Amino acid sequence: MKGVFFRNINRLILASVFLAGFSFTVCADAKKKQPSKEPAATPKVIIPYEKYDGFKPINAIDRLVLAKQKQQGIKPANLCSDEVFVRRVYLDVIGTLPETWEVRNFLKNKNPRKRAWLIDSLLKRNEDFANYWALKWGDILRVKAEFPINLWPNAVQAYHRWIYDALKTNMPYDKFARELLTSSGSNFRVPQVNFYRAIQGKKTSTIASAVALTFMGRRYEKLSAEDQERLNNFFSRVGFKGTAEWKEEIVYLDPTPSPPIIVNFPNGTATIIPPEKDPRVVFADWLITEKNPWFAKNIVNRIWSWLMGRGIIHQPDDIRPGNPPSNPELLSYLEKELVKSNYDLKHIYRLILNSRTYQQSPIPRDKSPKATELFACYPIRQLDAEVLIDAIDKITGRGENYESPIPEPFTFVPAYNRSITLADGSITSQFLEMFGRPPRDSGYESERNREPSDSQRLYLLNSTSIRNKLTRSWKLRGIAKQRKWKPEKIVEQAYLYILSRYPTAEEKKTILNYYQTKRTGGWRGFQDITWALINSKEFLFRH
Repeated sequence: MKGVFFRNINRLILASVFLAGFSFTVCADAKKKQPSKEPAATPKVIIPYEKYDGFKPINAIDRLVLAKQKQQGIKPANLCSDEVFVRRVYLDVIGTLPETWEVRNFLKNKNPRKRAWLIDSLLKRNEDFANYWALKWGDILRVKAEFPINLWPNAVQAYHRWIYDALKTNMPYDKFARELLTSSGSNFRVPQVNFYRAIQGKKTSTIASAVALTFMGRRYEKLSAEDQERLNNFFSRVGFKGTAEWKEEIVYLDPTPSPPIIVNFPNGTATIIPPEKDPRVVFADWLITEKNPWFAKNIVNRIWSWLMGRGIIHQPDDIRPGNPPSNPELLSYLEKELVKSNYDLKHIYRLILNSRTYQQSPIPRDKSPKATELFACYPIRQLDAEVLIDAIDKITGRGENYESPIPEPFTFVPAYNRSITLADGSITSQFLEMFGRPPRDSGYESERNREPSDSQRLYLLNSTSIRNKLTRSWKLRGIAKQRKWKPEKIVEQAYLYILSRYPTAEEKKTILNYYQTKRTGGWRGFQDITWALINSKEFLFRH
């Protein structure tokens, strides 16, 4: 045991030294390879992460972003390299690393419109798109079987499947919201009613709070008492009752006779609701109109935040007069585009993804505090816990061991199941908990924690679980065998496979020197290289 311990410590030290040289090597390489044809005033670029082309607006988003930056005297970042872009867009659209052949084909493609083509092809991968974005909506809609939500597995599966199908078919967002707000029936048989079931409590104010947060981006506790009362009136007749089937519950409109009621919408306008009319329907019809000041604004701001790491209104679920947008014109433009497209969310994704703003380098050219809120570079942030463990499992060909407080067979999940496809927020693993997966208790975006920690770094460097995934990896052995254990080919494939790019000349030289030493050659050396790359910031972060 003592010998194994010191051997592992030695490998970790070597890996740390190996990693420490990456950023230095890349920066030094960039200085050597600075293109000579560019004018002297051209900012130097960091190869292989970016390239210089000025800031050439591609669409209205870029013109609005650039105009705001110019007002503040802020310089936008360079354009990201093709290597960075291909990895970024796969992770941002479908939450998955690209295959090696997909990276090779994209980098070889000389078509100037290849980025737009790749964006379209990813948005058309409906099942992959739905798998990843059902995860995001599962957080917001609190899809969870256990305490404190208590949907129970039958309802979770029905609810998640409905969300998945809505995303897969690109259901218009106004219809998506209306169905969630107005449905009645069994939470096992009418999946949409789980919107009401997945709320902590059955008080009218609790329901109104969830509606405001989800569809208006407004926090109930920050509303005036008058606005709170206005919202409450629309959900005062929502009823719940159990059935003979265990854990099933009916959501319904309370049939108790009542006189016509006068209600005020959150914007102050009034209407009369007759006794036979469901107040939720009246509210939903008002909510999804194009003149509503919150509905379209909320969802386009959320999408911008998901793709750009920060909302135009920040936080993305705290829309209020005291928290103005950093670029009102940009937010207004996206709202109008959503309405014009008949609430087609993919249209908004496409606009943002194709913009020069989204395709910026993660390396800022301006140190002003305003640069971040005015989107002067692509923000570096750690991968979501589910995306990260799926990437590690994809590389190694190994699965994750899940656990849940709910007994099998209701929560049995095969080890090969991808974490981004988990329907139930109650099903988890040590890795998911450690890397910030949200508990899905409140629906707040801030429940997901992307802040790196010491425990995370130690886990990746020294975990038995990660080590076993690497040492028992049939995929990695297959890569080495296919390349006949030739170090140069193995190193190139490792970079393409893990970082979605080719190694630079300096990186290759450093790695081959390390790989070809007597103590680290062959299979063991390949494991060390893979472990080092998985522990690199380039792998762990979106950039």
